[in-house]
Amino acid sequence: MSRIKSIEPAIKADEPPRAGEKILRVARDLFYRQGIRAIGVDEIVRRAGVTKPSLYRSFPSKDELAASYLRRYDLEFWDRFDEAVAAHPGDPRAQIGAFLTRIGKRTQKPDYRGCGMTNAAVEYPEHGHPARVVSEANKRELRRRLRAMAAAMGAGDADTLGDGLLLLIEGAYISGQLFGAGGPAKSVARNADLLIEASLKK
Repeated sequence: MSRIKSIEPAIKADEPPRAGEKILRVARDLFYRQGIRAIGVDEIVRRAGVTKPSLYRSFPSKDELAASYLRRYDLEFWDRFDEAVAAHPGDPRAQIGAFLTRIGKRTQKPDYRGCGMTNAAVEYPEHGHPARVVSEANKRELRRRLRAMAAAMGAGDADTLGDGLLLLIEGAYISGQLFGAGGPAKSVARNADLLIEASLKK
C-alpha cells in the first residue's frame, strides 16, 4: 500500500488549533467547495483569523497549501477505502460493493462536490504541479488496488475489469455533481456489480 507522506501540522485533541492547522481546515473547506484556483490566500487567512505571515510560515506557497490539503484528503480517502475492505475480509467483490455504496450515497447529498483529487487534476493540467502530483499518486494507487482486487476475484482479464471499475468511480464523481439527488451516480455500486458479474463469466 502506498500513501502520500503528510507534512501537515498536527495537534492533540485537547490542544487549541495552531495557525497552520486552522489554515489547513479553512483551506480544505474552501478548496473543496469552490475550487483551488478560485480561492486566494487573503480569503483563507481572513476566514482562519490569522495573518498572511502565519500562512507562509506554515506553508511556503499557496501551491504547497493546496498539496497539503490534498494530502489530508488522500488520508481520509484511504481511511474510507480501508474501512470498506476491513468490513468484508477476504471478499474483494463485497469490499468494492461496500466502498461504492458509500460513494453512491455521498453523491446524493446537496453539498457534494465530487472527488477533491479529480477536481484538482482538472484544475491543474501541468503534471509537475504539487497538487497534480498528489492527485496522480492517489489515482495510480486506486487503479493498482482495483486491478489487484479484480485479480483476487478470479477475473480472466483483471486489468480491464479494474480499469472499468475505476471508470465507473470517476463517472460517479462527475455525474454526482451534474445530476445531484436522483442522478445515475446513486447506482454506481449496482453497475459495478453487473460489470464484475459479466467479467467473471468470461
